Amino acid sequence: MTKANQPIAVLDSGIGGISVLKELVKLMPNEKFIYFGDFDNAPYGTKTMQEVREITIKNTRMLMEMGVKALVVACNTATGAAVRALREMYPDFPLVGIEPAVKPAVTEKADPTVLILATPLTLKQEKFEALLSRVATDNAEIICLPCPGLMEIIDEGHVSGEEIDSYLQNLFKDIPKDKIDSVVLGCTHYPHAKEAIVKALGGNVKVYDGGLGTAKEAKRRIELLMLQAPEEQQGSVTFLNCDGHEEKIRIAERFLYDA
Repeated sequence: MTKANQPIAVLDSGIGGISVLKELVKLMPNEKFIYFGDFDNAPYGTKTMQEVREITIKNTRMLMEMGVKALVVACNTATGAAVRALREMYPDFPLVGIEPAVKPAVTEKADPTVLILATPLTLKQEKFEALLSRVATDNAEIICLPCPGLMEIIDEGHVSGEEIDSYLQNLFKDIPKDKIDSVVLGCTHYPHAKEAIVKALGGNVKVYDGGLGTAKEAKRRIELLMLQAPEEQQGSVTFLNCDGHEEKIRIAERFLYDA
């Protein structure tokens, strides 16, 4: 197998990274993808930075040993905790992380009120604080809202219905919904529940997430190194870490292949 024929790995703490994988498959239909959902260690968002870093480095080493040609860390928490260290460890390897799509949200209109939803750990990370300081404008009002427990609800496949609606109603009870112009989904799990989130915010907000931008950057780096799969190759997706998590894999497949 040549380097170009080798698979691209996509790593997340659960099924959230499927939202990124979906964009990757659309942009690069001839590629082979390995999706590793770290169900054994989920959730990442309530762990310490050091714990997430160690877990992500361990999982990356495992995927590298399998012979992948690129890695997409499709998890905001893991990106903030470990991507810098991983790039130092593997300086010549195409490795792409993700970050909340705050910049387009704050620049879309003149005086926006932007709600950022993320895990508690993501909002505490230096990487996120640096992002805010880099892209925030004087005219933008930014509300950061930690969402403990939302990832777990989505990981169980509940992206609509009473359970998630009740959670979101309570989460947004003190948010001035009539003033929110846009919402940034700062966890790769959250796009799966986009419709429920928009409905809970009153149905009149624009939604931003980093999935498409991450997929475009991965494609750019792979092409820059001339590692893109040949056009005649049949694309595929392989799910790892299946033992004992068969139901999670079924949910992941539903999220990936449903329109």
